[in-house]
Amino acid sequence: MTAGKTTLGIIALILLLIGSMAAFTVKETELALKLRFGKVVSVDFEPGLHFRIPFVHKIRTFDKRIQTLDAQPEHFLTSEKKNLIVDSFIKWRIIDVVSYFKAVSGNPLSAKQRLTEIIADGLRSEFGKRTIKEVVSGDRAEIMDIITDQANNRVKKQFGIKIVDVRIKRIELPKEVSTSVYRRMEAERERDAKQLRSQGEAQAVRIRAAADRERIETVARAERDADKIRGEGDATASDTYAQAYSQNPEFYALYRSLNAYKTTFSNRRDILLIQPDSEFFKYFKNLHGNTPQNAPVPLIPKQNPALIQKPETPVKEKEVVESE
Repeated sequence: MTAGKTTLGIIALILLLIGSMAAFTVKETELALKLRFGKVVSVDFEPGLHFRIPFVHKIRTFDKRIQTLDAQPEHFLTSEKKNLIVDSFIKWRIIDVVSYFKAVSGNPLSAKQRLTEIIADGLRSEFGKRTIKEVVSGDRAEIMDIITDQANNRVKKQFGIKIVDVRIKRIELPKEVSTSVYRRMEAERERDAKQLRSQGEAQAVRIRAAADRERIETVARAERDADKIRGEGDATASDTYAQAYSQNPEFYALYRSLNAYKTTFSNRRDILLIQPDSEFFKYFKNLHGNTPQNAPVPLIPKQNPALIQKPETPVKEKEVVESE
């Protein structure tokens, strides 16, 4: 009885061991191959638990996620025969696990080495067609797109790999090249700056000329309008003077004379040299209110004496020096 139980236990243990060796699990991030004596017999494995024949079938799994290959910095020559140190990286993933396995014999390091060589060849070819300026500032994105497309044409069928992206991390100049390159770049920038300044100055001259022309035209129009308005005002004033003179010539003459006195004697330091019998003193000779002979008496409206304000200080008359 004891021997029978022992035999059953051994059989159960063997079955358990065989079952554990027969079962395998495929993760969601993996691609799996089933090999029989080194040949691929099955590839379509969904994520989950699967089985194999122990000692007959062998399972190989590969990461199907996007992987990063950081390439070593390499030296490349430009079209100017200038040496550049380029540091780049590659984003890639497996799209055909059977082709990938056959191409690299299941060795991921071999795949990375071949991929690095292909990208380096593409960089060398594209850098050799361009100058340093184009590589550094102008055509970098275009270079990356070209290399990605060219490399994919080679690696998809040969290696079952898709290159997702190629990027340049850093471009450096050797010390013996950097000085001359920087000087040339400075000269080019200075030339561009002079050209831009020249264009700006020419545009400024055109703007100032247009502004001056517009100013002259505006001033001319304003002067023309002002002359027209002054002419109309002078004509109106002449009509007004003529009407006032026709209504009361003597009062008009008195009014004009008073305005002349006011203008003449506005500055107390002025000295006036005039003949005593000059027409200018016509109304000075009649300061006491006597009306000149044959002169009409101006009509003065009656006013309320209470509304008339007397000056607080007497008005001093100017001295008139009579010439002999």
